[in-house]
Amino acid sequence: MPPSIVDKSRRHDRIATWLITSGGLFVIVAVIGILLLIAKVSLPLFFTPTAEKLASVPPDLSGLLAQEPSATLQQIDLGEHGAMTARLLPGNRLELQRRLVERDILGNEKTSEQQELLTDELPGEISAFKLGRKGANLFAGTANGWLLRWDISESPARLADKVQAFKDQRSITALDTVLGDNSLAVGDAQGQITTWMPVRTPGAGEDKHLALIHTLPGFNTPVMRLLASPRDKSLAAFDRQGTIKIVHMTSERLLLELKAGGPVSAAAFADRGRKLLVSGADGASQAWELSIPHPETSLKTLFGTVWYEGYGKPEYVWQSSAATDDFEPKLSLIPLIFGTFKATLFAMLFAVPLALLGALYTSQFMSPGLKGKIKPAVEIMAAVPSVVIGFLAGLWLAPLMDNNILALFLAVVLVPALVLLTIFTWRPLAENTDFGRRLKGYEFIGLLPVVALGIWLAGQIAPPLEATFFDGNLKQWLFSVLGVRYDQRNSIVIAIALGFAVIPIIFTIAEDALSNVPRNLTAASLALGASRWQTAWRVVLPSALPGVFSAVMIGFGRAVGETMIVLMATGNTPITSWSLFNGLRSLSANIAVEIPEAPLGGTLYRTLFLSAVLLFVLTFIINTAAELLRQRFRKKYGRY
Repeated sequence: MPPSIVDKSRRHDRIATWLITSGGLFVIVAVIGILLLIAKVSLPLFFTPTAEKLASVPPDLSGLLAQEPSATLQQIDLGEHGAMTARLLPGNRLELQRRLVERDILGNEKTSEQQELLTDELPGEISAFKLGRKGANLFAGTANGWLLRWDISESPARLADKVQAFKDQRSITALDTVLGDNSLAVGDAQGQITTWMPVRTPGAGEDKHLALIHTLPGFNTPVMRLLASPRDKSLAAFDRQGTIKIVHMTSERLLLELKAGGPVSAAAFADRGRKLLVSGADGASQAWELSIPHPETSLKTLFGTVWYEGYGKPEYVWQSSAATDDFEPKLSLIPLIFGTFKATLFAMLFAVPLALLGALYTSQFMSPGLKGKIKPAVEIMAAVPSVVIGFLAGLWLAPLMDNNILALFLAVVLVPALVLLTIFTWRPLAENTDFGRRLKGYEFIGLLPVVALGIWLAGQIAPPLEATFFDGNLKQWLFSVLGVRYDQRNSIVIAIALGFAVIPIIFTIAEDALSNVPRNLTAASLALGASRWQTAWRVVLPSALPGVFSAVMIGFGRAVGETMIVLMATGNTPITSWSLFNGLRSLSANIAVEIPEAPLGGTLYRTLFLSAVLLFVLTFIINTAAELLRQRFRKKYGRY
C-alpha cells in the first residue's frame, strides 16, 4: 500500500478517535451539568433559615402587641356569626360567654348572649387554657400534668377529653392551637414542647381523644409562652430568660433561635408570619424579619413516617394540596419511589419472559424467511408513542379488564397450559413425519390459534365460574372477603401497558446478542448430539449472557423513567401497597402531574426537582451496577 494512503488512513483514524472521544466527554459534561442544574434548584430545601433584627418597630406593627390575651381571659371573633369569650374564675372554674348573631331571610340581625359555667370535676388546678380559634374546642392544662378538652360547638359544653399528659405530673405552663385548629401545642415546666391531636382510638366509636403526635425541640427551663404562626404549622416558644425558639410541628425542626435579652411579656407575628414582634417587661419592643422558606421540609418528612393531622398513626403520605390554606403539606417521597419500583417490577415480570423467550426462539428456531418479517415488526413496536400506549391502556384496556378480570386470570393459566400441551403433542409429528419437518421453523404460526383458543375458553368459563364461586361479582368478593379493593386502573394494566413498551427494546438487543454467537459453537454442540433446545440453553444463552443482561437493564431503565404510560394508565394514587389491584404513582408521573401547579420557588416546586435528582441518581446507580455485572459476565463466559 502506498505511504500516502497509509498516512491518510491513520489521519482519518486519529480524527475519528478525537471526534468520538470529544463527543463522549461532551455527553458526560452535559449529563453532569443537568444533574447540577436540578440539584441547585432542590438544595434550598435544606438551607438554614435566617432572621434579621429590625432597627426599630414600625408603629403599625407595635399595635399588634396590644392584642395579647391575659392569663385569665381568652376571646375569639367568629366573624358574622358572633364572638366567644372564656374566663378563668376564682375557684378553678371556667366560664364561657357566647354572643351569637342570627340573620333572617331579610338580612335582619338578632343578637343573643349566653353564659355557661363549666362545672365538670377537674383533676387539678388549671395552669393554662386556650380557646380554639374556630370556637369548637376549649383546651386547658393543669398544674399536675393533665390536659382537658371541652367540645363547645354546641351548648351546653361537653368535657370530651381528660388525659394525663405527663405521668411525672409536671405543670403545663403554655397552650396554643396550631394553624388549622386541629392540633394543640403544649409547653411544660421542664421546657418540653409537644403537640397533641384528637385521634380516633379502637373501641371508642366515633369519639376522638387527645394523643401525643410530635415532640419538638424545647428548653432546659419552663416554657412561658407559645405563639402559633398564622402562615404554617410553625410555633414560637419563649422561656423566662428571653430565649425564643421557632419550631415546626410537622418536620419537628428547630428553625431559629433568637435572643430577646430578657423576659418577654407580649409577642405577635406580623406580615403573615414573616415578622416576629416581642415586648419586654420594660415595655421596649423588638422585631425580626424571618426568612424561613421551607419549614416543613426535613429528611424525616421526605423519607420517614410522619404522624399527620387527621391520621391514626405515622404514615408515608404524599398530598401536596387541599381545599384550605391551613392544611398540612404531606411531601413524603417514599410512596413515589415505591410506585416507581412497583410499576417497573411488574412491567419487567410481564415483559422479560416474553421478550427473552421470543428472542431465543427467533434467533435459534425460527426460519430465516419468517424471522425477516417478525423481527422488523417487533422493532416497529418501539416506535409507537408512549402517549398512545397510555391512552389505549387507560381508556380501552382498563375497562376491558374491569369487565373480564376473572377471564384474565383464567387465560393466564389456560393459554400456557394449552401451548405446552400442543408442543408436547407436536414433537413426535415434527420428528417422524414429512409434514412436521416441512413446518420446522414455522411452529410459531401454528401456536397462534392455540393462544386464541385459550383466550376464548377463558371468556366462556369465567361467567359461570364467577356466578358459582364468587356470587357473580369477583371484585365485590375480593373486598368483602379478603379486604382487597379493586381499582379499574391498577398495576395489572400498568404491567401490560408498560411491558408492551419495553418488550421491543429487550427483544431487539437480546436477539442481536443471541444471533451473534459464533455458529461454530452451535455446530459443535449439535455434532456432539445435543438437541437444538439444549444447544440454545446450554451454549448460546451463556455465550450471549452479557448482551442479554444489557438488554434487560436497558429495558429496566426505560421502565423506570417512563412517564406518559404510568400517568395515563393508573389512578395516580401515591400509596405503598403491593396489591395487583391498586394503582400507584411514580416519580416521573408525579413530576408531570404536579409541576404545572407548583409555585415557582415554593416547597413543592423544589421537592419535585429533588424527585428528579433521585430519579437521575437511581438510573445512574442501576446503569452502573448493570455495567459492572455485564463486565463480570463477559469475563466469566468469555471462554465460549
